[in-house]
Amino acid sequence: MTDALIAGSGPTGLTLACELALRGVSVRVLEGRSEPHRESRGKGLTPDSLEVLDRLGAAERVSATGTRGLILRKYFDGRHIDDTTAGDGLLIGQWQVEEALRERLAGLGVQVEYRARVTGLTQDATGVTALLEDGRSVRAGHAAGCDGGGSSVRKLLGIPFEGHTDATETMVIGDVKAPGLSRGFWHQWFTSEGGGILLCPMPGTETFQLQAMPEFLENGESLPASLESFQRLFDRHARVPGIRLADPTWLSSWRVNVRMAARMREGRVFLAGDAAHVHPIAGGLGMNSGIQDAASLGRILAAALTGPAPDTALDAYEAERLPAAAHLLTDTVERHQRVMAAVREPGRGTEAGMA
Repeated sequence: MTDALIAGSGPTGLTLACELALRGVSVRVLEGRSEPHRESRGKGLTPDSLEVLDRLGAAERVSATGTRGLILRKYFDGRHIDDTTAGDGLLIGQWQVEEALRERLAGLGVQVEYRARVTGLTQDATGVTALLEDGRSVRAGHAAGCDGGGSSVRKLLGIPFEGHTDATETMVIGDVKAPGLSRGFWHQWFTSEGGGILLCPMPGTETFQLQAMPEFLENGESLPASLESFQRLFDRHARVPGIRLADPTWLSSWRVNVRMAARMREGRVFLAGDAAHVHPIAGGLGMNSGIQDAASLGRILAAALTGPAPDTALDAYEAERLPAAAHLLTDTVERHQRVMAAVREPGRGTEAGMA
């Protein structure tokens, strides 16, 4: 029987899989998608996360792909106001982090299993059985839900996801090309009338990650992300003639969600990353907090499997990471509020959420 089953192959699930495989724990990684995605999503690694990836043997590749010292170029009402550095982290697309971790995991003899969405979960005194969408069942000693904010594992366990969603604070986001726009800066345009648009060059690609407050209909509903809407938002806020956005490879939207699982362990099953906590994106801590969850769980689970009192040892994961998650939610809400206040002032931008 496999020692550990992981649902989800994002940065959290892949980090956990590498941690366990390196420690001699047999592991399977199940992913509901049919193939890897190529969406920028979370786009930065903190020094703490880079330390984890270095220990796993994946840091060299992500460092070679990513960019350090990117300049935030800020504009207000169409005028260039100020430049600041983006901090001491590494700018890199989430899909590129996942690619590096998948490569490392393959080197450890583990392949991600696609088209393997978990739809049922039971556990007993000796292990966990996961039922997959195609009718197959998979047995393991323990399991981890690393399957995102809409986690099937969390829902199957019946663990409350406590907090709130603010539908009034929304953002459209996507990956687009912007021929003619300098790739040497993270461009941040804001206006005195409110709103703004950000275009961040993603390393190793020809695309920018675009973030903007959406357009709204007369009834107050926000328009979904689209290339046409992105162009109108760019023209309104950036006021740079001749730039035509093109070739969108990812279109999405985001709203403020501040939620945390009531617990991160249910018997032999654990939650990590967005499956356990979601929060504002200010500061870019989402992917990084999931990596830290995974590092903690991997260390504790591997030790428990070889120790004299595994059940007691496993309690350490929730004791360590649940308070960290609570602090993270408070911290990111405060960062978000700082950013929303800062962008109303000429020369300020998202760096207000990085401190």
